[in-house]
Amino acid sequence: MPDEDVTPFKWGFYGREPEIRELRDRIDRRRWFFLRITGRRRIGKTSLVREALERSGAARVVYIQIPDSDPAGVVAAARDFLEMFGVRDELPHDLRSLATTIGRLAEQGYVVALDEFQYFARKALYPFTSQLQAEVDRLSARASQVTGGLIVLGSIHTEMTALLDEQSAPLYHRVTDKIELDHLDIASLLELLDAHADREPHRLLFLWNLFEGVPKFYRDCWEQRALAADRRALLQRMFFSSSSPLRTEADHWFLGELRGRYDLVLKYISRHPGCSNGEVLNHVRQVEPEREQQLAGYLKVLDEKYRMVERLQPIFAKPTSRSGRFYVRDNFLRSWLAALSTAAASTHFLPLAKLLDQADERLAAAEGHGLERLAATLYEERSRKGLGDFPLTQRVRGFWDRGDTEIDLVALDEESRVVRLGTCKRAPAKLIADLPRQEGHVARFLADQPRFADWRIEKVAIAPRLAPADRAAIEAAGFIPQDLVDLTEGLR
Repeated sequence: MPDEDVTPFKWGFYGREPEIRELRDRIDRRRWFFLRITGRRRIGKTSLVREALERSGAARVVYIQIPDSDPAGVVAAARDFLEMFGVRDELPHDLRSLATTIGRLAEQGYVVALDEFQYFARKALYPFTSQLQAEVDRLSARASQVTGGLIVLGSIHTEMTALLDEQSAPLYHRVTDKIELDHLDIASLLELLDAHADREPHRLLFLWNLFEGVPKFYRDCWEQRALAADRRALLQRMFFSSSSPLRTEADHWFLGELRGRYDLVLKYISRHPGCSNGEVLNHVRQVEPEREQQLAGYLKVLDEKYRMVERLQPIFAKPTSRSGRFYVRDNFLRSWLAALSTAAASTHFLPLAKLLDQADERLAAAEGHGLERLAATLYEERSRKGLGDFPLTQRVRGFWDRGDTEIDLVALDEESRVVRLGTCKRAPAKLIADLPRQEGHVARFLADQPRFADWRIEKVAIAPRLAPADRAAIEAAGFIPQDLVDLTEGLR
């Protein structure tokens, strides 16, 4: 494979067809709507709106990106965008008149999109949402006569909720439609890779573990001619060059708002995915014991406010179980903190080759956990699309206990009374060598879960790619061999 992307195809719009249909339906019916679109940064909210507007053929469109600024800066930016989109009469001079301008445009049949809407949660910008409430109420009262609409896009979950869902907020209960934009599904990523690189299993795992389903990151790689490159070339171009587009992404978009307060906890969880509360606590005690009393509050904020960390319970566990494990939700943030941040910051002091070796080695280690998540995601997506021989009736999740039991994947087909228990390893040789130990995990699991005594038990061994000899060895051990070629078959 060449070390650069030489495909002649231009970048397209991948996936999101259900969301496009939903958004087009709101636009095409020519009736007042107030739509909220939320999702993590770079997930494609703006691209979704642009694509839907282009497909609908809407002629009257205004897009305004709200800056992280004071009232004067917000109004000045809005005036610039309005003029750019051909609106030059009665331009706003303050926050209240900006709201009335939006109402007037909606009456004239415009679809107005306000990006980075979460900034209006700032106290200094409150007059805008107060006046917008009056405009929305006025337009809603005559919805059938208003042919335009308002779309607000935002990425900070808590601030968007505070603006639109809290009962004390001016815009509470005013939204008519909501779209929560999640990662691209694997089928869409395969379409993207087929057009601009290839779907070789190790490349899929490498890219998914780095970027998951964030389309902007894949496009950044394509624009840097790195999407079809080998691992080291991609890392160098995207993270280790002075012009690398993702070099400051995590610090700017994720960590800047935290101002260093949670770095200790985030870095530890990133480098030890699946760690327990006790393990995090011991680390804090050793490194910064004065923060020990703050740990519970830190974890709560990182989970509920910023949605950076999640605490998962094993399948079948009670919600109050103390066996929960902590993970960084976002693949990109986890990979950055676990493998890339320190190396990328050291480019002026250490040889590049050494830094790339270190980053690649740490990413490869992180791909073990990434493979577990990717396999579970593929099981769920295949079941949702009616593919394969295992229809799920419960979300795939691993199992562990306070003893030695550790199963990477537990999948249930309750209608046929089949339980599938899986182990995942990045290296086929290690996967095969570990199968006897996995038999012990399975036995302890079944002893702990007597409900499966009369179910069919299927044991699965999963790696990115399995050679015929690997498959034969796995089958001889009593396991079903699966690799990413098997699990992605038919998804396009």
